[in-house]
Amino acid sequence: MENEFDLKIIAPKRIVYEGKVKMVELTTSEGKIGIYQKHIPLTAVIFPGIFVITEEKGKKYGAIHDGFLEILPWKVTILAEQIEWSWEIDLERAREAKRRAQEQLLRQETQTSVQEAEMALTRALVRIEAAEKNR
Repeated sequence: MENEFDLKIIAPKRIVYEGKVKMVELTTSEGKIGIYQKHIPLTAVIFPGIFVITEEKGKKYGAIHDGFLEILPWKVTILAEQIEWSWEIDLERAREAKRRAQEQLLRQETQTSVQEAEMALTRALVRIEAAEKNR
């Protein structure tokens, strides 16, 4: 199809996605980015957030937590440390993880535990937002 490019998303244990897309949206260390065909070449660090894939037939949503992104004019590759489609997320489990992270933040035992709790809270919030996109 016109205005499409190849997208491949690879996680440690599986190929999450491989196909033609019109657009990909996600969060990098530089902020949110939307990628279309013929984007300038770029590599970036992926930050936790929602990713959106726009295909000819509609949109797909997911949660991505860490990874790297390589953009070429006709191909985008995402190497994800942790990634889930919105329909794969257990919403109640994500809400429970959010609650636990908030409790840990209130205790503020050490700087390391605060940082770990902040990251856990971020992951939980991203998972909740992605899961709610599929409902």
